[in-house]
Amino acid sequence: MHYITDILYWISTGLLVPVILLLIYFFIRALLLVGGFFGQYLDLQKNQARLRPLIDALDCDNLDRLAEALPKKNRSISVDYMKRMLEADDDMTRVEKLLSDFELEAEKDMELPKTLAKMGPMLGLMGTLIPMGPALVGLANGDIASMAYNMQVAFATTVVGLFSSAVGFMARQAKQRWYLRDLNDLEFIANRIKEQHAKQ
Repeated sequence: MHYITDILYWISTGLLVPVILLLIYFFIRALLLVGGFFGQYLDLQKNQARLRPLIDALDCDNLDRLAEALPKKNRSISVDYMKRMLEADDDMTRVEKLLSDFELEAEKDMELPKTLAKMGPMLGLMGTLIPMGPALVGLANGDIASMAYNMQVAFATTVVGLFSSAVGFMARQAKQRWYLRDLNDLEFIANRIKEQHAKQ
């Protein structure tokens, strides 16, 4: 039994370095996500101010006006799909496929926030519990310096894991709302294209 518990102890302590490296990686990805999220938010605000009145007043006779108002260069995937749908207005099968492709693209964009939100607490908890073993051993041996160092590692990994998770959770919530609204707009445009197609 003693050998089995020793093996478990060695495995858990051996996992500390990979856990810390993953936490550092997720922390960097979370910082990059914050920057990208801010840029995406600014693009969204510009697009909403420019396109919202046109989309709200859209009917099957003024689709050309919306096509002309779409910005030529834009990082928003919804604007890109609007362009492609309006260009493929004669092919309703293509329009339907573009709607499905948009959903897949939106899901792909939310993968990183989802991963951060789920993996951050897991890695943070692992990074907290793994150093607790050596810390308790240090306490039993009267090695306060070793115990303090391991406790410092435990608290640091918790904070980094929770920070990454919080960034991922907030970004996911916001992006989910944005993409639901964009999907609603695209479905509305698709219905107007169908009406125009039926008139012809």
